[in-house]
Amino acid sequence: MHRHDHSGHHFGERMFMHMAGKFGGRGGGGFGPFGGRGGGRGGPGDMFRAGRMLADGDLKLITLSLLADAPRHGYDIIKALEERTSGVYSPSPGVVYPTLTFLEEAGYAVSSSEGNKKVFSITEAGRAHFEENREMIDGVLDHLERFGRKMAAAREWFGWGDDKDEGRRGRSEKRDQFHALRHRLRAALGDIADAPEDKQAEAISILEDAAEAIEALARR
Repeated sequence: MHRHDHSGHHFGERMFMHMAGKFGGRGGGGFGPFGGRGGGRGGPGDMFRAGRMLADGDLKLITLSLLADAPRHGYDIIKALEERTSGVYSPSPGVVYPTLTFLEEAGYAVSSSEGNKKVFSITEAGRAHFEENREMIDGVLDHLERFGRKMAAAREWFGWGDDKDEGRRGRSEKRDQFHALRHRLRAALGDIADAPEDKQAEAISILEDAAEAIEALARR
């Protein structure tokens, strides 16, 4: 039985993120002195860890840079990152608030209460740390923004999350063909989503071969 619901959809987007190489190929444990987990380009299992977009150290540096612009509470940080990534990445409060707490405990931020909200401001030590790492932060933000634009363009082109009639208006004939292929691919990925890891790895290999062929075609 084909699975045309969220499982195939999410598998498809995670597959795209894997194919996109996570920010164009950056691996390792994150920028800067905060270090951090994750982000590496390992085997097929990496793709199924929900495509975490930022290593912990990256998020701490970016949060610090946002505080350098203006005092913010947690929701402001979430909305700012959504805007930076064209709506692709929205960190959860369970990630953002521990990050703000870390920055406060490190002496890089200080909090105050405004009504029911806890607002964080950068300290002198935090601004100095931000300036020391500005180049690294700019690099992370550049990766975020480029990846967000790439993913947003892919969503628009392939119609991810857009099955309504109005979402298909104005598409060219070729774009409609891509849309139909996207439905076929989503159904196929839905079938393979619960398959053993060896079959999932084979599916990735097939898509990688297809991507390489299309890239070669584009270069001709």
